[in-house]
Amino acid sequence: MTLCDLYDATALVVDGNPTSRSILVAQLRDLGARTVAQAPRIADARRQLEFRTFDLVICEQNFPNDRGTGQELLDDLRRAGLLPFATVFIMVTAEASYARVAEAAESALDSYLLKPFTASQLATRIAQARHRKSVLKDIFAAVEAQDFERAAELCLARFQARADYWLYAARVGAELLLRLHRYDEAQRLYEAVIQAKALPWARLGVARAQLDAGQPQKAAATLQALLDSDPDYADAYDVMGRAQIELGNFDAALAAYQMATQLTPYSISRLQRHGMLAHYCGQREVAEQLLARSVRLGLDSKMFDAQSLVLLGFMRLEAGDRKGLQRCLDDAWRMLERHPQSARLQRLTLVLDIAQLLLEAQVARVLQGLRQLMASILDEGFDFEAACNLVTLLAYTAQRAIQIDEVEQHLDVLGRRFCTSKALTALLSQAASAHPPYAQRLTALYHDVLAIIEHAMRQSLAGHPRVAVLELLHHGQTTCNAKIIESAWGTLKRYEARIDDAPALAERIQALRNRYQSWANRPVIGDKAGRQAGGVSLRVMDVKSVEG
Repeated sequence: MTLCDLYDATALVVDGNPTSRSILVAQLRDLGARTVAQAPRIADARRQLEFRTFDLVICEQNFPNDRGTGQELLDDLRRAGLLPFATVFIMVTAEASYARVAEAAESALDSYLLKPFTASQLATRIAQARHRKSVLKDIFAAVEAQDFERAAELCLARFQARADYWLYAARVGAELLLRLHRYDEAQRLYEAVIQAKALPWARLGVARAQLDAGQPQKAAATLQALLDSDPDYADAYDVMGRAQIELGNFDAALAAYQMATQLTPYSISRLQRHGMLAHYCGQREVAEQLLARSVRLGLDSKMFDAQSLVLLGFMRLEAGDRKGLQRCLDDAWRMLERHPQSARLQRLTLVLDIAQLLLEAQVARVLQGLRQLMASILDEGFDFEAACNLVTLLAYTAQRAIQIDEVEQHLDVLGRRFCTSKALTALLSQAASAHPPYAQRLTALYHDVLAIIEHAMRQSLAGHPRVAVLELLHHGQTTCNAKIIESAWGTLKRYEARIDDAPALAERIQALRNRYQSWANRPVIGDKAGRQAGGVSLRVMDVKSVEG
């Protein structure tokens, strides 16, 4: 391809100024672009980029009369995995915002242009960005083919050889290593980047590797040092929130999420994450403001998570707001109509339907719906989010003195499955705050889980490791508790030389680990359909919609 050859390419120009937009459109057509679409507002651009694929996007950074910036649009699109590798994204920016955009260019951006610029400079930037795509094509092809090991090897080779675009390759490679659960290798790669060039995303990568490796305290210390030197790094606050949640420091997590939303007030994903945690922590007024805003900004966006509607619905139920709850239910039904095969959306819509029936005092239908949800507690697709929603409904039902004979039995089954850590138990108990006896019962169930593990550990210390593994395996099968399953795995790996049938036991435990993804047992608030904060969007490794 020659410098100015965009033959048969499709492009999108995002700019609030009609004159600037017209000039860019004309320049792209002169370069040979087949189709050039236009978007005068962030919301228009988001809709087009969610439902169409472009070869090239030219986006203004500043939108004085609009909600958000070009950088926030790009961040949300990357977070949701909605931009293919092949799409070139170029930001147009004024000198005043150069520093922030230049940092983004090290990672998510393909390039940036300082205003004013000429048609020749635009053509050069496009050619350079497309050249990078071409040079790294083998890496991207391996990722698209889901050959992640090969892609990581190619990235490491390019980094070690300091070949063209080695920093970008290092970032993609480290992301792949994290996704492959090779946390120590990922951390070493990030640290090697820091030695070569102390980039904020690499320092954040070290913290992410520490967090994924089960070291939240170390991650929090790394993040604090990063934020001390770069207090406007929104992704770092996102990861700090995760670390503080794992440590059980919910006030600190809320403070971190608040900083992220203040820095990017039009980020749909951050508004939802902050609002969800505020709800679980009992800050209903804050949660209502944030989640309602996310609905106004992004209800029709692929970045929008229907769980926001559920939590808003619970707040409407608590306030006795029938019309407000009905709006939440109607919005959820519209989402389900777009994705009718989504088991998650079916469950979330059922939750809102039960809430509406509860508000209308239709007791028989409430009980029917609750029994349907309770029957699925041990299903693979019934996750922590579903557990919190069911517990909330049960608590509101008990608050209204509606009796369910079997509720305590099902609450015990739920608690034994999902009370896997102090932090998760606290969140689950908070979900039952409308009926304190349920909250207390869930807290006690976490101690029951700890007692099971401690009894097995005493068996191994007494010289009976196989008995300990079998005990943990039995309880893991009956409770589906991730902590118990992982304890069985850890005990087996530690003593496998002394257990004759270790391979057979490993196969049985591994089947449970895969079925319930117990190795990924961490509290996740929001972003169910997106990349981790600070990470690179790897489309085929990310969930691309809320359908799951």
